[in-house]
Amino acid sequence: MTSDQIFTTLRRRIFDGDLGGGMPLDQEKLANEFGVDGLPVNDALRRLEGEGLVRQDPQNGPVVLVHSIDDVIEMLDIRIGLETRALKLAIPNLRHAHIAEAEAILATYDETNSPSSWAYLNLKFHLALYRPANRPRLLKMIEDLALGTQRYTRIHISNMLGRDRPQNDHYGILHAARIGDVDNAVRLLEEHITQTQQALLAPRKSAGAPPAN
Repeated sequence: MTSDQIFTTLRRRIFDGDLGGGMPLDQEKLANEFGVDGLPVNDALRRLEGEGLVRQDPQNGPVVLVHSIDDVIEMLDIRIGLETRALKLAIPNLRHAHIAEAEAILATYDETNSPSSWAYLNLKFHLALYRPANRPRLLKMIEDLALGTQRYTRIHISNMLGRDRPQNDHYGILHAARIGDVDNAVRLLEEHITQTQQALLAPRKSAGAPPAN
């Protein structure tokens, strides 16, 4: 197995939550699991560290990075900037096939009761809507940020918001995009992501904790 394959596998495990924050990544065990020597594992771990997914702990070596709530809130702020830009660029290029793809994703979403599936379909819907922007680097940045925040928000937000409220947002965004109402679509998208921020901050507010500086 190559370092690229190891990197991709470990990256996906981190994003899916199979490798939780703070978990040590034993290089010898990983080398045995993937049937390689230490070099491709070391290379993969260095790349994960470069992406901000792994850090070097003085005692435990490589560990999966833990983001604070404030880190995730900031990442969601960045997503608002990137995703609203992508949507604004995409709407003039939307065609019937793009709308049909987004509608099919939402129809599957309606039939699914698994929070992990909601997270997957949520990202798939948003990327389908942004793809007509024809900005592959922008979409890659959005996907990476969404996957990075998803491991913190997937279960927590699903339990708080359920399926119906985010799904109603999706239908509203799609309708505005379909009729070419760029301003309203962008506004609804920003509110949609802001709602996730508010849900993450709700426990802190209910406990009376002061906001972070």
